[in-house]
Amino acid sequence: MSDTILVTGGAGFIGSNFILQRMEADSCAIVNLDKLTYAGNLRNLESVASHPRYEFVQGDIGDSRLIRQLFEKYRPTAVVHFAAESHVDRSIRGPADFIATNIDGTFALLEETRAYWGSLDERQKARFRLLHVSTDEVYGSLGPGDPPFAENTQYAPNSPYAASKAASDHLVRAYHHTYGLPALTTNCSNNYGRFQFPEKLIPLMILNAKEGKPLPVYGDGKNVRDWLYVEDHCTAIATVLQKGRPGETYNIGGWNEKPNIEIVQMICDLVDEMAPGRASSRRELITFVKDRPGHDRRYAMDARKIERELGWRPKETFESGIRKTVHWYLEHEDWVRDVTSGSYRQWIATHYSV
Repeated sequence: MSDTILVTGGAGFIGSNFILQRMEADSCAIVNLDKLTYAGNLRNLESVASHPRYEFVQGDIGDSRLIRQLFEKYRPTAVVHFAAESHVDRSIRGPADFIATNIDGTFALLEETRAYWGSLDERQKARFRLLHVSTDEVYGSLGPGDPPFAENTQYAPNSPYAASKAASDHLVRAYHHTYGLPALTTNCSNNYGRFQFPEKLIPLMILNAKEGKPLPVYGDGKNVRDWLYVEDHCTAIATVLQKGRPGETYNIGGWNEKPNIEIVQMICDLVDEMAPGRASSRRELITFVKDRPGHDRRYAMDARKIERELGWRPKETFESGIRKTVHWYLEHEDWVRDVTSGSYRQWIATHYSV
């Protein structure tokens, strides 16, 4: 059985980075299943679109018949499950999509994966893996002096998004312990890098700073996040897929805890450096807006387990990663123009009112 990875949500931010990285680093074939919602963008994958080892299928992970057909046709050796609704603010305004995709969709995928895995011979069963990509938000919020989230931290999700991801994590765990499905879960901290949809903090601030628009920062700007460069995250996922022990969870972090206001100030300074011409500093564009409901104060990840057991560590510092990211967004105006449609602009106007 040749190595084929079924990637769900592969046209999204992290999924497309993972596919591009694997296509370059490995000889495996990749089948990309993506529903192409607002955050999915096939332009991210133009460079591999016609590659003989790459196949794109538009569809929903909740479509059991389609999933079954993909298993029968492509006979994958692994499933890497990125597909999810992932924006906290959207989950607050409309949680139904998050329940449908993150819980019901994951359940449908698990059922079809279990049936396919059960049909394999013993050698193929032993090789097969399902890797579920999740988030640090399932653990809730930390106080200033609390230790970082570890793999055994009690779940305490505080948003509809986080609750839906926690539910999917529990389903994956249950399918391993009940049915023996060789499943792994990764919980990552905040990602940043190329191809991130511009509703998220870092690309939004880069683009607004470039255009001289207000930079909306929630509350006092002192909410703390751990930041992970997306290519480091993708390398970690590949490492867990190759070396991880089925049934285990691995936390993936960047060891970069920073308050949001510091991130925004760094972006202002980098945009000033890379796109000069403005009379005053972009820092003057920072505008504090009403905090969002249930805004977690601090996330931090203890990534020592994946480092100790699997030998992975992030390569990028935040300083090197954010410089690469700002440069990419400033150099790819066509990509930005393509994704920032009228519906996206309406979302920003609705959500970030001062």
